[in-house]
Amino acid sequence: MEQKEWYMEYQIHENRPGLLGEIASLLGMLRINIVTINGVEHRRRGMLIKSASDEAIMRLRYIMETMDVITLRKIREPKLRDRLAIRHGRYIERDEDEKKTFRFVRDELGVLVDFMAELFMKDGHRLVGIRGMPRVGKTESVVAASVCANKRWSFLSSTLLRQTIRSQLADDEMSEDHIYIIDGIVSTMRASERHQMLVSEMMRLPATKVVEHPDIFVRETEYTLEDFDYIIELRSDEGEEITYDAVESGFSSFDIS
Repeated sequence: MEQKEWYMEYQIHENRPGLLGEIASLLGMLRINIVTINGVEHRRRGMLIKSASDEAIMRLRYIMETMDVITLRKIREPKLRDRLAIRHGRYIERDEDEKKTFRFVRDELGVLVDFMAELFMKDGHRLVGIRGMPRVGKTESVVAASVCANKRWSFLSSTLLRQTIRSQLADDEMSEDHIYIIDGIVSTMRASERHQMLVSEMMRLPATKVVEHPDIFVRETEYTLEDFDYIIELRSDEGEEITYDAVESGFSSFDIS
């Protein structure tokens, strides 16, 4: 029978010697394999495990819930955040009210690139918005994530090196395997009608699109934030406010170079 992956996380109340060995022995007796293990938060440990038996997982849950020195917090099929928590030793911060909004600071660019690369590897339509002030690393992170996901990328609009506004794409750029990068300010406030037609066409393509400055994009188009599958916020530090006060309709004095 094919083995199935599970994510297990527990809180440690008494970090006595041998605790991890006892849990590893329990998993061994139940014929559950440990794939990866790491601390994920203060006094919490996460494990990616494999088992061919759902019954063994149910028995594991029951036994661990009777242990006094730990509290079993999660045992479930692994989500993307679980896999990244195991890999990087911490959970990605997510807005408790807006579940599709994820927050990063510049010191966490490695985690952000890993997170986006996992999103980019999935097939089909996916619309990702990324918020952030100038020169915080938005575009560079998207490009790096595309490379990690082994995907080609095309700028429909950008200010990374110089202002880019495309009105057409080459045949080899029209692919569902591409990552299409759109600057929401440039595309809606500085571009020609031909460019906006191209953006509309690409938005209908079943591929991944990343829109920088999604709030301006939805303000100036028929799209809404509900159309986005993920919203990423990138700040220089936790206290930084992301604001577009300098962006006026029809003209942008916002320095996005």
